[in-house]
Amino acid sequence: MQQVKSETFLAGARVVDPRALPVPVRSPRRKLANNIGRAWVLHRKAILRGAAIAALLATTAIVYELREPLGTAAVNLGEVAQGRFAAAGLAIGEISISGQALTSEQAIFDALGIEPHTSTVSFDVEAARQRIAELPAVAGVTVRKTYPGDVIVTVTEKLPVARWRVDGITFVVDGAGEQIGEDRGAYRDLPLVVGDGANDDAMVMIRALDQHPALKDNLVALSRIADRRWDLIYDTGLRVQLPELGVARALRNLDFYQAEYQLLDRDVTIIDLRVDTLVAVRPTKTEEELARDEKARKAAIIERARSGQPYPMPPRTLPSIAFPQPTTTPQ
Repeated sequence: MQQVKSETFLAGARVVDPRALPVPVRSPRRKLANNIGRAWVLHRKAILRGAAIAALLATTAIVYELREPLGTAAVNLGEVAQGRFAAAGLAIGEISISGQALTSEQAIFDALGIEPHTSTVSFDVEAARQRIAELPAVAGVTVRKTYPGDVIVTVTEKLPVARWRVDGITFVVDGAGEQIGEDRGAYRDLPLVVGDGANDDAMVMIRALDQHPALKDNLVALSRIADRRWDLIYDTGLRVQLPELGVARALRNLDFYQAEYQLLDRDVTIIDLRVDTLVAVRPTKTEEELARDEKARKAAIIERARSGQPYPMPPRTLPSIAFPQPTTTPQ
């Protein structure tokens, strides 16, 4: 680069009045462009943030206004897709159910939620499995789908331990006493318990009887009395009344009486074991004795009706016993 001395540069210079120099004319468009450029350089981050917020608000408003048309379009699109998948050979055509005994196939089918044009692609296996698992008798279930159009359901049911008859209906209950189905004759080998509350304590009584197999011969049912104690009912009509407390001891005694005296085979209708130190029995009455008792009962009713007081009033003073007060022992 060639250097030029200042004396040489100023040799051809001349004095000019600044007011005589031309002033460039700027258009409004150029001024606006300069202002925008200057604002962009100084406030670029704030401008970008504001634009993003404005875009988000605008998108939210548009989606809210179009929520119903978009929902309808999504449903229609799903139905169209279902129809196309079904038309393509992916419609569910075969449902295999196994492992159920107490649960009806119809209940499982309803829980699956499969409609005539449901496709294998859109079928929700997990949702169907959860619905089936909520059925009363189901302990576990697996649901699988295989293409092009098969659904396989394998059910594991709860273990029934007893039959419970209440209000004329016989149910099957599990170890916790929960109803898991209605007995339709397939569980006749299970013990039968009868009465309100019998299902709750059935397992305890069944386990107690398992310790005495001889007492289970010809046993028809276990009857719950007032939800407090049990009666053993045999096919001969014999009823064994057990105590509210000390059931295990009463069963041991009854087992001993059966082994030594064949008490359960005797011609009796009731064996009362409710008192620990006493065994009371009621012999079976003959036809003549039953007829005589019935005749005496009717005669007593007629005699009472003829009397002046068919319904006698209770005595005014009831007998009482005075018990001595406990004496305090000096300390």
